[in-house]
Amino acid sequence: MKLFKVLFFLLLFSSPFFSWGQSATITYPVPDNLTAEYPRIYTADISKKKLERLIKKEAWAKQNLEHLHRRVDHYVDQHTRDKEWMVSRLQMYWKSKATNVYVNGVDYAYADGQAPIPTVKFDGCRNATTPYGKPKLEDILPYMDDPRGMYLPNKSKEGHPFEWAEISKTGTIISNINVHILSLAAESAFIYWLEGDEKYAQFAFDIFDTYLSGMSYRSEPIDLLNGHIQTLVGFTHFQVIHEKALEQIAVIYDFLHQYIDNKTDNKINVYDHTIKRWIDQIIKNGVPQNNWNLHQANIILKALMVLNDDDQYSDGKGRQYYINYILNETSARQWSLGKFIEYGYDPQNGIWNECPGYAQGVTDAVMHFVTNFDNAFGVNLLPYLPVMDKAVEVLPQYIFPNGQSIGFGDSYYGPLNPSAVKQIIRLAQKYGDAQKEKTFTQLLYAMEPNTDKTVDFGRKKGITAFFAMSPLELNDKYKGKDIQDYLSTTFYAPTVSWHAQRIGHGEDGMMVSLNASLGNHMHANGINMELYGKGLIQGADPGKGANYLEPIYLEYYSQFPAHNTVMVDGVSSYTEMLSNHAFDLIGQYPTAGKKVKQTDHSLTYSKVYFLEPETQSDQDRTVGIVSTNDRTGFYIDIFRSSKQRKGDKFHDYFYHNLGQQMEVMDGEGTPLVLQPSEEMGFAGGHLYALDYMWDKKSLGYNKDYQVQWQVERTHDKPAVFMNLWMKGTEGREIFTMKTPPCKSFKHSTDVAYDIGKNPYLTFAARQHGEARNHPFIAIYEPFTADTGKQIQSIQGLDDLNGNQAFAGVHLTHKSGREDFIFSSTEGKIAVVDDKRSDADYAVFSTETSGDCQFFVGNGSVLNSNLCQINAKGKGNIMLKKSNGQWFLENNTKVEIKLHGQSYAFEEGEMRAIEVN
Repeated sequence: MKLFKVLFFLLLFSSPFFSWGQSATITYPVPDNLTAEYPRIYTADISKKKLERLIKKEAWAKQNLEHLHRRVDHYVDQHTRDKEWMVSRLQMYWKSKATNVYVNGVDYAYADGQAPIPTVKFDGCRNATTPYGKPKLEDILPYMDDPRGMYLPNKSKEGHPFEWAEISKTGTIISNINVHILSLAAESAFIYWLEGDEKYAQFAFDIFDTYLSGMSYRSEPIDLLNGHIQTLVGFTHFQVIHEKALEQIAVIYDFLHQYIDNKTDNKINVYDHTIKRWIDQIIKNGVPQNNWNLHQANIILKALMVLNDDDQYSDGKGRQYYINYILNETSARQWSLGKFIEYGYDPQNGIWNECPGYAQGVTDAVMHFVTNFDNAFGVNLLPYLPVMDKAVEVLPQYIFPNGQSIGFGDSYYGPLNPSAVKQIIRLAQKYGDAQKEKTFTQLLYAMEPNTDKTVDFGRKKGITAFFAMSPLELNDKYKGKDIQDYLSTTFYAPTVSWHAQRIGHGEDGMMVSLNASLGNHMHANGINMELYGKGLIQGADPGKGANYLEPIYLEYYSQFPAHNTVMVDGVSSYTEMLSNHAFDLIGQYPTAGKKVKQTDHSLTYSKVYFLEPETQSDQDRTVGIVSTNDRTGFYIDIFRSSKQRKGDKFHDYFYHNLGQQMEVMDGEGTPLVLQPSEEMGFAGGHLYALDYMWDKKSLGYNKDYQVQWQVERTHDKPAVFMNLWMKGTEGREIFTMKTPPCKSFKHSTDVAYDIGKNPYLTFAARQHGEARNHPFIAIYEPFTADTGKQIQSIQGLDDLNGNQAFAGVHLTHKSGREDFIFSSTEGKIAVVDDKRSDADYAVFSTETSGDCQFFVGNGSVLNSNLCQINAKGKGNIMLKKSNGQWFLENNTKVEIKLHGQSYAFEEGEMRAIEVN
């Protein structure tokens, strides 16, 4: 092994292809054999001659070229007659020729200073949401630079009439117009390179020269508030990650470079200097600890490719400098690739430290960066990023039994994107890594069982389509794995404070997901729960709901009342977005990440603890799944909450479920009548979020009660229900209300109503005073109209030893099965009739067939008239009888008494045991 390491290091350092930093630590490789020829961005793997042959041979390529001609020919021909028409549509400071831009935080303020030529306008607002629309090019006023602002159609008014709008009210329309025009110039520059007709070059150059020359006089915008925005702004946009204009400029420059060099005097120096300043601005500003870092790197990568080598510039900052910078250098707001990866990815499981939607996007973006770098320079970075294998392999852990991804934080529900898997397969094939090819081809087939052997990467129309990667040829001998092979019954990601439990798959599968608020794009949601039932994510997270700067996002969607959680005294809250509030995992079963068949488990559980920071409240949530057969089961949710410094006013348990109907009933199923109420609202010093709810009704009620949601489906599918039973207690008040729509379902569902436009039907249980000795104890049963509920009755239990924080439930099923569930606190022994346990979570289950199971979660005692379990220390113990055979799993030494005989067992995995 030592000899191998020495040889490996010698090979790396002796390679003439790479230049290395002076550090003893190996850095990412910077290629030093860069081509001097243009174009460079797209043409590393395909020459003009090859492209010409491709267009003659392939119908899609010919059609794509015709598509580009249809987009630009009209404007190019017009440009030959009127060179001002298109150029005048650029959004520039045509009259004022301003050099300095000022903003008030997220809004444009004004511009001053004067250049000798028109300069480039800055955007109106960081928030893209605006009542105004981007006009067609034909409707843009030429040379529009007016103190009244911009002349735009007002989409909020009938007929969308044009009117003058203040710049600060126009969102990102300015940059969008300019990027549109620059994209036409880029396409025209490509056609010139391919076909040689100079009218296309002239059209592209006049736009390019006007824009980039004007940019050469622009300075960095100044935030008059001297706030956070000052660290984010680019030259055209409030966020450097949206400097799309620079990407288009780079493409134009790349295809037009020789033309520009021949037609202009000393312009190349001006253009290069401006592009370098633009890159420097992107490096200077931004956010390094999330997906911004990668977005910035991708913009920089495209722009740097049109520059010359380092030695061609007096400051030594050319292509090699910027390549090395994004790979190996770290500044305040642009981290090296290595630091970025190390900061964000959990090396143990490959989870990125953002909400699921963004995390999957980052993994895809990293793989695209690696692939693009390889395409551009012939350098495979993947061996330097071993965590990326884990990051791609872990993707299936995000899914619910219906294949849709977890949706907490600023995420959306939808299928997994297999793009990152395909990128790894391609690189493995290119570099002859047979084992990696096999591993990820198996994963791809598991994610997409109907994938064709030949996989296209989704070729789109435009320049990039000509240079897009050729279809991926899969080795179909690697078929055979199922997505279930990549899932574990429980999964825990501490770096994002997320825990999942699952049993089964498909419509009859069961899954519950808990998350707190650790990482980026998170919400202030305490211990939040997502709940699956009968093919639907019924207890869904609402998503972000709106732009991050919109009041409804800040005041509702990102706050406690929008989630399935418990809020204290109407004020629970903390910083959303980048948040640092995790829960502690106290107990779970089975062990997280343990790759065993889910059918080996008929129950799961987890207990987490959370310190609610606003009120200094101790909160713990114990959640379990109990599968009663292959098609049915239920969830139990036990939520305890109390303030450390006492003085509890009330604790509100919120639960939102999909559905067109919601009904509240007593424990026997008789409807309860709730009265209109304004008690749950902002008035009284509570969260604004409560005023986003309406049609509120309430009832003081200390007995057991039920709430049932009904979801009608399309295509004659039977309706889906969720039935919630909750144990009554003194001081309890129940509420129903309508809340803003659930906005997290972007993809189509088989639900027979528009989820994103209809109220989210919400239930809340308010415990006046503390909720520790009066915990929220809930049973959730999902079912369909054709099968009905399988639970016949539910009865709450009390500890004979008087522990009020004890939670106990007795369930009787139509099949004759009985389940007793205990949850004790502080290791206290709870006694109910012949049953006793000290566990955080204990289950006694019996079937009419004689089968039974006894489970101890984080405890040492479970006794009943059927068996007695006593452990040497606290742990998890599963004892069950199936078809006359006893099975045991225990992570602590245990003594079991059955039929009057005692047996001692060491720790062990699930196995059959011999007992009399």
